[in-house]
Amino acid sequence: MMDDDTASAALGIELVELDPGRAVCRMKVTGQMINGHALCHGGYVFLLADTAFACACNTYGAVTVAGGADITFVSPVREGDVLVAEAAERTRYGRSGVYDVTVRRADGKVVAEFRGRSRELR
Repeated sequence: MMDDDTASAALGIELVELDPGRAVCRMKVTGQMINGHALCHGGYVFLLADTAFACACNTYGAVTVAGGADITFVSPVREGDVLVAEAAERTRYGRSGVYDVTVRRADGKVVAEFRGRSRELR
């Protein structure tokens, strides 16, 4: 899946770890990701978390997509920060699942918490 993900590749998102129901992705915040408040635009943080979520929920072989997601931003992100998103499966039921993703700066500080709801396609 990541081999064909041109959006994530264009932002320099790397898949660092992958296990069943779990994924870790990394991204460096560039100047193009900065908003008018000199902070990383939240959409980029969401995209990183969403990529880790997608990797985690697609580890079982079936094509799986997002049914919905929410994010809470808890700390600012600045140009040059390296972000690490760790996605972990919470539960799978039928063709659906729930995954939590914690996004941290490389120093370990949490910057966002994301919850994604997955749905396997037939």
